[in-house]
Amino acid sequence: MSNNSCLLFLWICFLVKVCSATDKDGTAVANRMADQVRAVLEHYKDNPDPVGLPDTVYKIPDPMPIPTIRQTSGYATLTMFNCSVYGLSRFRIESVYTNLAGLQMVAELRIENLEVRGNYTLTSWLSRSADSCMVKLSDVYVVGLAEMSIAREGHLEASKIDMDISVDQINLDFQNLGFLASLFQGMMNSVGVFVFDSIKPFILNAVNADLRHGIDKAAREIKMTFPNSIPPLDLAIAEGRKRVMSLGYDPYMFPDYSQSAGMFGVYMTNMWVSGLGSFYRVGNMTVSMQNNVVQVGVSVGTDELTGNCHWELSAAGLYSHPGATSFTVEYVQVEAKLNQALDIRKHPVLESLDMTVGNIQLRHEGTGTLDYALELLINLLPNILRYQIVDALEFPLRRRFQDILNTVDVEKIINEEIPKLEKMISQRE
Repeated sequence: MSNNSCLLFLWICFLVKVCSATDKDGTAVANRMADQVRAVLEHYKDNPDPVGLPDTVYKIPDPMPIPTIRQTSGYATLTMFNCSVYGLSRFRIESVYTNLAGLQMVAELRIENLEVRGNYTLTSWLSRSADSCMVKLSDVYVVGLAEMSIAREGHLEASKIDMDISVDQINLDFQNLGFLASLFQGMMNSVGVFVFDSIKPFILNAVNADLRHGIDKAAREIKMTFPNSIPPLDLAIAEGRKRVMSLGYDPYMFPDYSQSAGMFGVYMTNMWVSGLGSFYRVGNMTVSMQNNVVQVGVSVGTDELTGNCHWELSAAGLYSHPGATSFTVEYVQVEAKLNQALDIRKHPVLESLDMTVGNIQLRHEGTGTLDYALELLINLLPNILRYQIVDALEFPLRRRFQDILNTVDVEKIINEEIPKLEKMISQRE
């Protein structure tokens, strides 16, 4: 895997590597990050309802101490002190959406219950109460937006992190209010909201700073730099084009094909197509996650494709007519969505495949009158019927792609790529 084609793998690392200590040893850093990736993958194995993240990835402060909270209402003053928030590590990832072209990510987390526990004093000119207290926040939702950009030095950095927290229900439990219980009843509606509004900016600021520091540090630990003028995703696609060429897929040679129907038969040889290595990004490429399934959305197109094949028609073995046909396709665009369960022992699933093709031109090489008539016919029909042709091709193509995906061992591939990531990090300057 080349540096640029590691971009998606790096982005996954950014999601999980949000906090790490200073380490001057590049090998130790590489090993730690690789261990974190493995820990996340193991976390989602045989776990239909995963909660939080492994401590090796990010140990969330739980409980998290918070500053003293004070509210004055009418003739009474409520002070909450020695308080901590419990349950921050018990989150569930509801959804994640990543725009790879724009280097943006939106995540939604849900925490079933958060509890603020500590002590309180409630004083008025009549009396004073003091004991333990608890504020229970139910159905807490956290929505976060992270954007990355390319710094002047060429490395990725967190340029924007915004988060917000909302809560569905708030319940209070203050012990031994005594004489002030009736007075506190009048404050209850405002106390819960006030406590939530007081701890919200503290939690957001702490997590925001921690995330920004962790992401920036993780980015610098990867020995990768990018130009400001080209999105990193397009650099990865450029590497993909080189990969297609180096593997010998452009031009692509098709196996010989024969088909018979009754007394008639067709035999095709020397079939090839050129231009597959000219693919480029069309619109956004996205990575999203919901219900423990990652979905990758890809939209690519090609420049002009050209090809050729030799064929022979036969009838009952008594008549045969050989010929050759060359073709030109103006462009091909493919939009696909691929699903992969976070339990990486499962195979990827091709959810959708949509194709669009431009004008098709064919040239039949022959010398007879029939050859010229065929050339005219085959140049009219493909463009008139090309949408029907594409619709007819999509199902067998989907089935063929899924057959290929069923042979892919995702767990094995990741285990093979992690050492390459370790090597890339440990060799940084």
